[in-house]
Amino acid sequence: MNLTRPTARACAATLLLLAAADCTDLTVEPKSTVTESNIFNDPNSYQAFLARLYAGLAVSGQQGPAGLPDISGIDEGFSQYLRLYWETEELPTDEAVIAWNDIGLPEMNTQTWTSQSRMVVAMYYRVYFQVVLANEFLRQSTAAKLAERNQNDPTLRTNIRFYRAEARFLRALSYWHGIDLFGDIPLVTESNLIGGPPPAQSTRTDVFNFIVSELNAIIDSLPPPGASTYGRATGPAASMLLAEVYLNAGVYTGTPHWTEALTAAQAVIGSGAYSLDTSYRHLFLADNNTSREIIFAITQDGKRTQTYGGVTFLAHASCGGSMSNGTYGINGCWWGLRLKPQADSFYAAGDNRAGYFYTSGQTLAVTSIGDFTKGIAAPKYQNVTSTGVPPSDSAFVDTDFPMFRLGEAYLIYAEAVLRGGTGGNVAQALTYVNLLRERAYGGTSGDITAGQLTLDFILAERGRELLWEAHRRTDLIRYGLFTGGAYLWAWKGQDPNGTNSAGIATDSHLDLYPLPYSEVVANPNLKQNPGY
Repeated sequence: MNLTRPTARACAATLLLLAAADCTDLTVEPKSTVTESNIFNDPNSYQAFLARLYAGLAVSGQQGPAGLPDISGIDEGFSQYLRLYWETEELPTDEAVIAWNDIGLPEMNTQTWTSQSRMVVAMYYRVYFQVVLANEFLRQSTAAKLAERNQNDPTLRTNIRFYRAEARFLRALSYWHGIDLFGDIPLVTESNLIGGPPPAQSTRTDVFNFIVSELNAIIDSLPPPGASTYGRATGPAASMLLAEVYLNAGVYTGTPHWTEALTAAQAVIGSGAYSLDTSYRHLFLADNNTSREIIFAITQDGKRTQTYGGVTFLAHASCGGSMSNGTYGINGCWWGLRLKPQADSFYAAGDNRAGYFYTSGQTLAVTSIGDFTKGIAAPKYQNVTSTGVPPSDSAFVDTDFPMFRLGEAYLIYAEAVLRGGTGGNVAQALTYVNLLRERAYGGTSGDITAGQLTLDFILAERGRELLWEAHRRTDLIRYGLFTGGAYLWAWKGQDPNGTNSAGIATDSHLDLYPLPYSEVVANPNLKQNPGY
């Protein structure tokens, strides 16, 4: 929970000039009575605009929890950014399954989506909704625009320099999601005005280079880390995003950047701003905003950021069967998310990271996707505090989503070293990994040796440490295991055992999601991803 910056509800009206944007067709200009000529005359509008840009990761529309959605063509609760991103990263993998039969969800469980699948289409639009907002903010906050409006207050100008860097970070974050999920996509910046020609399609490499350039350009202009900037982009958050992008550079560009990934992870670790939380569970509870491990979070507040997506979705949908909703600080269970059996097998006896799994009345095997009791329940995100203080609301949660945290920086360092990145060493990598395992086991009983620290071990450890934190699809693709038959899991390819009628799990073209059919039809510059 974060109360240090303006809330989405308070800022919604500020963004009406862009809130009607439903797609990436920049020839369609949103309609509104609010315009540049009146909104930015108020110096407070810049902070409000930026707050709405952050809130784009956390809420689904302009009034919350429903009624004025940001994007159309899908139920508003299903359209929220984090909810969509989590589903695209977790449901097609060995980690999660969802029971619901809503349009767009069944194919996410089984890697059978198409270019018209609702969740895939909505995620693409979410990426560009964020990009369009960021671009508009950057257009309206230049020094020239401030001078034109006679906004010369030194404090305002200093703050806007921070705000502009933060907007560029948030744009880079969404572009990372864009190239990771969809490959070659349009690179639209503040120079592409709404009402202009349809954007060209850029290569994945070009967008990768743009992200890297942007992050390196702003890293020293972002606010410093600390309690007062929790939930905002900071220098270490930019380094962490660089580490993520570099870690997967071989997938995006064909050229690995292991040394750069290592260097970026070292910058986060060496900043001294973060430390491992002594409690793994605290990272996913309603007072996780007090954790010194979290580098960048999508903040939630049960009273101020009400949405049926985000962590509200993760907390409610993970509850069902014989589980008592009050135990998890929520007002009801949604009977949706469970583990696939392969995820349960990640954990050895004594690993307390699995201590929250709920097995009573739940089977290990997911013999039926639609039956909540088939599959172990995993209420990782809970709307209760570590000290027993009640949440502010039981319908909507206070638990923030830790998008980047120090524990992952340790794992990126270790993987980059093992893959040949220079500037680090195996001994330090082993130390970092064992720090995570000592927290998990409550002592040294789970420590490993240097000989056990392999790439396969790192993938498994990422599964244990980062379970349900929206990394798994990207990890499996980096390891060459997301598609094909080398690694099978339940419902990979429509079969409970992970095979389809042809005996091959899934085709490699599914390593990328398709561009939305509607976008390819509307924009002659777009070429669909192969296989769709």
